[in-house]
Amino acid sequence: MPDFVDQVILHVRAGDGGNGCASVHREKFKPLGGPDGGNGGRGGDVILEVDSNTSTLLEYHHRPHRKADSGKQGQGSNRDGANGGDVVLPVPDGTVVKDTRTGEVLVDLVGAGTRYVIAQGGHGGLGNAALASTKRKAPGFALLGEPGDALDVMLELKSVADVALVGFPSAGKSSLIAALSAAKPKIADYPFTTLIPNLGVVTAGDHIFTVADVPGLIPGASEGKGLGHEFLRHVERCDMLVHVIDCATMEPGRDPLTDYQVIEAELQAYGKLEGRPRMVVLNKADVPDARELAELVRAEFEERGLQVFTVSAATHEGLRELTFAMGEWVAAARANRPVEEPTRLVIRPKQLGEAGFRVRRVNDTMFQVTGEKPERWIRQTDFTNDEAVGYLADRLERLGVEQELVKAGATAGAEVVIGPMEGGYVFDWQPTLNAEAVRQGPRGSDNRLV
Repeated sequence: MPDFVDQVILHVRAGDGGNGCASVHREKFKPLGGPDGGNGGRGGDVILEVDSNTSTLLEYHHRPHRKADSGKQGQGSNRDGANGGDVVLPVPDGTVVKDTRTGEVLVDLVGAGTRYVIAQGGHGGLGNAALASTKRKAPGFALLGEPGDALDVMLELKSVADVALVGFPSAGKSSLIAALSAAKPKIADYPFTTLIPNLGVVTAGDHIFTVADVPGLIPGASEGKGLGHEFLRHVERCDMLVHVIDCATMEPGRDPLTDYQVIEAELQAYGKLEGRPRMVVLNKADVPDARELAELVRAEFEERGLQVFTVSAATHEGLRELTFAMGEWVAAARANRPVEEPTRLVIRPKQLGEAGFRVRRVNDTMFQVTGEKPERWIRQTDFTNDEAVGYLADRLERLGVEQELVKAGATAGAEVVIGPMEGGYVFDWQPTLNAEAVRQGPRGSDNRLV
């Protein structure tokens, strides 16, 4: 079983709102005491929260389906239903949330305590006590609760580290992290030993910083070859890149300068890393031939303006100087970095017409009405109750839907869809601009929605 997961598909569903209650107050000597039905409770939200104690998405790999509680139904005697409980899901710092359908980045969660409501609970329906008015003193209906949001999102973890170690497989990155910190990564002498990014905490004098290695970088990694395509994103937030070069490799066509150029080309192809300071570490100096090779190529790296260190992760040679140099770079980067604030969430409302809805002519006999209000009202309506249907017709008329349908060319008997073409509510429209004439007749009768 995996012990590190950095990408999962999460299926979330918020709680549904509770239905309102249609009730009449009953008391001795007061047979018609008036409506007293309470409102339904609100459904619970599904919330993502950055938790400093969470470092992996493994929990959601095992349990990808999460649902919040629904609100309770309202009751008589003006008793409102209880709200559904929220579900708070802890995620690591640096988690990116994407829409699985469009690939759009919904939010980039950075900063401990940052919260994002990924699925919003449905509103509870109003009881008949809240629906009473001077014209409708005793409503015989209540509104239904709205369903909560349901969607699939991709959670993608980008490790937040100060220094990233990059290089070919078996260059000694994991060994270097083990020597610099208390981390205990899996180490062996074959390619792709490291299958997950390793993190280590390093102390250099007064400076404490984190170091991560990026496993599996090979030629073509930025195009998906090897493991690099999966883990290159883990270096995006690092302040510094350290090339770890194996000076003792016996593979044909490999030498320190070539290795550096190949890895640097992959970093450039991946992008998003411009302006990051680089450092070169010539590793495995404990091997005599490797030490000689390191001395030969050192000058060439320095001519390119790179700071070079010759080290041995096995004997710890040169590690103290390397550690303090990295600490100084990290301290300088932190001093120049703007104060990190929790992710600022931007609300982008959907564009609608000035009236809050839009009427579209589908064909000669069909029209579509879209908009937050009419679609929400459809969800709230109990179509088994004639009075509730009449109340919906009144709301749509006051909103101006009837006038817009006339402007769009709708005639009596036209088929009107409120909401999406698939799954929306469909009815045959009967135009009645003189609404007062329609309201005459038995309670709840209305021929505008047939």
